[in-house]
Amino acid sequence: MSPIITSPAAEVLARLIHGEPEKLRIHLVGIGGCGMSALAGLLLRRGARLSGSDQCLSRTITQLAEAGALITAHGLPASVPRDTDLVVASAAIPSDQAELVEARRRGIPVVKYAELLGAVLARHDGIAISGTHGKSTTAAWLAFVLRRAGLDPSFVVGAVVEQLGGGSGVGSGPHFVAEACEYDRSFLNLHPRRAAILNIEEDHLDCYRNIDEIQAAFATFAGGIPPDGLVLLNAADARCRAIATEVTTAVQTFGAVSDADWRALNMTLLDGRYAFDVAYRGNTLGRLHPRLPGRHNVDNALAVVALAHDCGVPWEALRQALEDFHGARRRLERRGEVGGVLVLDDYAHHPTEIRATLQAARERYNPRHLWCVFQPHQHSRTRFLLADFARSFGAADRVVVPEIYFVRDSQRERELVRAEDLVERINAAGGQAAYVPQFADIAALLARETHPGDVVITMGAGNIWKVADELVERLRANLPA
Repeated sequence: MSPIITSPAAEVLARLIHGEPEKLRIHLVGIGGCGMSALAGLLLRRGARLSGSDQCLSRTITQLAEAGALITAHGLPASVPRDTDLVVASAAIPSDQAELVEARRRGIPVVKYAELLGAVLARHDGIAISGTHGKSTTAAWLAFVLRRAGLDPSFVVGAVVEQLGGGSGVGSGPHFVAEACEYDRSFLNLHPRRAAILNIEEDHLDCYRNIDEIQAAFATFAGGIPPDGLVLLNAADARCRAIATEVTTAVQTFGAVSDADWRALNMTLLDGRYAFDVAYRGNTLGRLHPRLPGRHNVDNALAVVALAHDCGVPWEALRQALEDFHGARRRLERRGEVGGVLVLDDYAHHPTEIRATLQAARERYNPRHLWCVFQPHQHSRTRFLLADFARSFGAADRVVVPEIYFVRDSQRERELVRAEDLVERINAAGGQAAYVPQFADIAALLARETHPGDVVITMGAGNIWKVADELVERLRANLPA
């Protein structure tokens, strides 16, 4: 399938993929984002000369600079190097941003991140993982399984994965695993041979009017899979089931319903993690006991099994790799344990993700008290889903909420909802929540009030992980000499 990008960008992309990438200069605006940074890593490994800018300096950007990327000032026309061949912008960058305006003035092709990813994916045996939740974990898990099976895939995942060497990689095999995000309908630029839709829920209501529009976008994405491909759908999700009737490509299903093609049977909790039998259309392949906790990761594992099986990975190789996977960074990631207090960090930023993560932490660690420090991500998401957010912290004993992480929204949107509104709703729903705006004050509070046996989870898609790290340092400082 040919890339969707038209000339002159297509010519640059052809040189990147088939020609001499070391002769190209590609500039990424918003280089620090999850997907953008992963794609940047892949481009660097292909030999491209890379530059980029972002509003905030981060560990990821520092690592890209160390790998050879030229990091320039954000939002200045002069930040686009003179010898640039292509400018790539993340979905969060407005079209009137100064670097994009300057690129167009100079006749440099400008494309979105998803357009470039789609062009790269189209030249491989592509596998795209989509859904409201679980994309990063499932895509990384699948890439790990394929690599361990000797298929050596390329991949771009929106999270750092230590066992994969980062969030992206270039392999010698035909497969390319990519995370497919529905924000701004970005995933409609991807036309892989295989695709999974893990679930469909309300999110990104700053660019969709309602859940029906979201479902329609997923249906269009599934409709872009070629006739000889595969669409994998969550049979327990009513909106995924509805899409199944609209897809002409081969469809397989997974989930905790009796008519799913791929099922998890005889589930039991063992050491705080689920063990289960995997069955395909009534035939049991074997038993799995993944390292990743949580009922949601049973479904993610089924999706990985189904896709890897379709790629030809035999069961025993699949089972061993699945059980050896440790997970992605910021997915119930252990940041430290000091004086009997365990500190974890997680990327959850949607009500469903919050509920699943807190329940997984309870099952895995059986804490004396479970503390959740939740940083809301985007004012619009907080406002649209406020009632759902308020009901999502039932598994936590205490909730601490700092300021809302401001990204992508307008100033007007910022004025429509406050972090205090969420705290009031959580308390009204029977929770115990407090508004503490400053990170340092949160870390100080937790250092004073946590006790041995407690678990603290910092949670959100912003920079709340900083609280976890500061808390670990404060707890260490409090230890007796």
